[in-house]
Amino acid sequence: MSKVEMTNMCMIYDKETDRVLVQERIKSWKGITFPGGHVENGESIADSTIREVKEETGLDVSDLELCGIVHWYNNETDETYLVFSYRTTVFRGKLMEETEEGRHFWVDKNELASLALAPGFGERLPMFFGDKFAEGFGVWNDNCKEAMVWK
Repeated sequence: MSKVEMTNMCMIYDKETDRVLVQERIKSWKGITFPGGHVENGESIADSTIREVKEETGLDVSDLELCGIVHWYNNETDETYLVFSYRTTVFRGKLMEETEEGRHFWVDKNELASLALAPGFGERLPMFFGDKFAEGFGVWNDNCKEAMVWK
């Protein structure tokens, strides 16, 4: 039976300052990315995104817009890894500057691509900032990782 791991990620955009909230991850998948995490059993994907953003940043988000899915498939172990990608401009609360996941800070959206991004995160940015892509699909195993194909 195939193992499926579902995760989420959310771009929080502040229209007033033209900045996005980023997380400098220090545990797994190190580098700059948007906050997110795992979908728990019995939890909706949108609800898991709201929960993960709250746990990681202290912010309450709403009005999430699904902007795409990243889909990795391991052709040796039959494992699937899905990342449901959301964006929102609706948030409130006090930002926690740092958690065990890493530190959080606001950055001008035009400077984001020049930061030390987590591996593969840069190629996802067009999905968050527009509607150019709806899905990224790639195949991986311990011996290789194919380039992500964007559709």
